[in-house]
Amino acid sequence: MATQSYDIVVIGGGHNGLVCAYYLARAGKKVCVLERREIVGGAAVTEEFHPGFRNSVASYAVSLLSPKVIAEMDLARHGLKIIIRPMAYFAPARDGRYLLLSRDADENRAILEGFSKRDAACYDAYHERLERLVDLLRKMLGLTPPNAGGGIRDILAAAGLGNEVRKLGLEGQRDLVDFFGKSAGEILDQWFETDLLKGLLGFDAITGFYGSPYTPGSAYVLLHHVFGEANGVKGAWGHAIGGMGAITEAMAKACKVAGVDIRLSAPVKEVILKSGRAAGVVLGDGAQIAARAVASNIHPQLLFGGLVPNDALPAEFVERLKGWRSGSGVFRMNVALSEPPNFAALPSSGVARHHSASVLISPSLDYIDAAFTDARRLGWSRAPAIEMHMPSAYDETLAPKGAHVANLFCQYFAPQLPAGRSWDDARDAAADAIIDTITDYAPNFRASIVGRMALSPLDLERKLALVGGDIFHGQLGIDQLFSARPMLGHADYRCPIKGLFMCGSSTHPGGGVTGWPGHNAAREILRDFAKLRPLEAP
Repeated sequence: MATQSYDIVVIGGGHNGLVCAYYLARAGKKVCVLERREIVGGAAVTEEFHPGFRNSVASYAVSLLSPKVIAEMDLARHGLKIIIRPMAYFAPARDGRYLLLSRDADENRAILEGFSKRDAACYDAYHERLERLVDLLRKMLGLTPPNAGGGIRDILAAAGLGNEVRKLGLEGQRDLVDFFGKSAGEILDQWFETDLLKGLLGFDAITGFYGSPYTPGSAYVLLHHVFGEANGVKGAWGHAIGGMGAITEAMAKACKVAGVDIRLSAPVKEVILKSGRAAGVVLGDGAQIAARAVASNIHPQLLFGGLVPNDALPAEFVERLKGWRSGSGVFRMNVALSEPPNFAALPSSGVARHHSASVLISPSLDYIDAAFTDARRLGWSRAPAIEMHMPSAYDETLAPKGAHVANLFCQYFAPQLPAGRSWDDARDAAADAIIDTITDYAPNFRASIVGRMALSPLDLERKLALVGGDIFHGQLGIDQLFSARPMLGHADYRCPIKGLFMCGSSTHPGGGVTGWPGHNAAREILRDFAKLRPLEAP
């Protein structure tokens, strides 16, 4: 028997689930969010991983989060404070060279001239060309993708997009085709000649992408990571004081003020179906909750075939979902440090300017490509590509005074190891390979570690329900984007079961802490409640 009834139940208290719930509640709907863990936030959480040391567990930087969502949820009033990282990138090389880039165009140009006058001249032009495409992407973020074979609304939406592409002009249209079809390596090789610069820029192309920078389609992944902004500054990367959990904590507060009921330690084991439509959920303890609609913020392969039996779905839908590709090749670590890394390329005593940058150990595209080849052959990269942030350099809430925390985002680590091996057996060896790699660049690094959290792809799946360790709920390939996310015919946040919606990162515009899938899904749910697609009472 159902003990309580809501207009909408949201499965999963990650950031998109919270955003979706907020907009639904703001529109006057009675909403409940069900989260299986003891805290909200999904992959955007802050946890203590060593006594006195706290850090963002999985997601780790602010840039893609929708300014619209930040403003409309009034997240600042609910405690969110975002700062722009003082420096942009620090890329050391083993031979003692390094790149240290900021947001100052003149300073960057002078630094790049020390490597290549051609690259210095091209750097701003490259970003200007990128910005044209990114402006188009920004316009698409809040759209519901037109469904293949859809009605008049879909036809008009497609026509509107065609007009936006027309406005790009011939040069912009060529760039668009390149970034959606080519590899990042091809494009970067066309623009630049300095290996260290190409390796720096190329890291965005492999973030959460289990492929080489020379894999076709990697150029879009690069584009996906540059459309963001922080505090109104386009292209800037920010930090949430208190870690990424500060974002979802503020969202939860906004939801509660709007009247959302948030239940923790409440795993869902089944979506209730009545007469072919979603009518509520069954919890892990057997309790039932009735609802007029259900919105799922979880991976589609956990929803369909898991909470919803395959025999309740069209056979073609089930078959196509089997082809949904997941797996980022990410190994995520947090380390507690007694002192900052002292890089051989730029020695320092204590915290220095470059410690506030995104530190990239990806000295060339060939280095990154070799790391991917290693993972395909051996299961993980022996010399991985690594992005390191040390947020304690500008956020004193994360570590004891004088000590530090660092995020390590590492590629490549196979979603499933070859020869039947388990990540439970290989986790520590892989973590040691990461630490050894950083120590090659910062000799004091290994000795400075006083605690660590190591999350293999399997750990990311177990802890955060990221299938295959995929941080995006599905790869960002051209066949899994926009109207094909999660599949053609179902890109409008709906599925074959009436009253069941998708609001997570497996829907447009994809992964990252953006809030857009939750925002867009809420709009479509409200359209159905407005009788455009009538919903029945439970």
